[in-house]
Amino acid sequence: MSAQAVARNNNTVETLIGAAVVALALVFAAFAYYRTGSGGLSGYEINAKLSKVDGLAIGTDVRLAGIKIGTVSDLTLDPKTYLVTVHMDIQSDIKLPEDSSVLVTQAGFLGGQYLSVTPGGDDKMMAAGSYFENAQGSIDVMNLVGRFATGANSTNQVPAPKPTGPKAAPDLGAGP
Repeated sequence: MSAQAVARNNNTVETLIGAAVVALALVFAAFAYYRTGSGGLSGYEINAKLSKVDGLAIGTDVRLAGIKIGTVSDLTLDPKTYLVTVHMDIQSDIKLPEDSSVLVTQAGFLGGQYLSVTPGGDDKMMAAGSYFENAQGSIDVMNLVGRFATGANSTNQVPAPKPTGPKAAPDLGAGP
């Protein structure tokens, strides 16, 4: 076998291995895309106005009882009220009562943020484009831990001194 034939066989083998690696990478990417729910949801939009949305971003999960029912589709700031409007795409087969609530919560102590929906008991369901009436923004966990560790009060202010009242005079008349 000549040197050219060996080089040609090596090039063919290297090309086939490269093609297999690229094909495997594409299969893995497609699996990850569909498994994580990154594909667009067909559903309806629900909104919430929150004062703080630390840790939320487009694509953040919206969960009900721990199950993903949607994603955050947009975050907009109202320049007049400084409230953030969170736009959520909810799966069309999930209907939420009008008195449902939403809060920004965390998956474990060091986990990522997500929106947790608690369904209400109303018979009337939220329509597309409606807003949650009860919504709670994110809580600064590190601030809470710091206050707990240092024993600081909730306002981070020095407590006022206790008022001093008139001292009672010693009772000189009592004796043996």
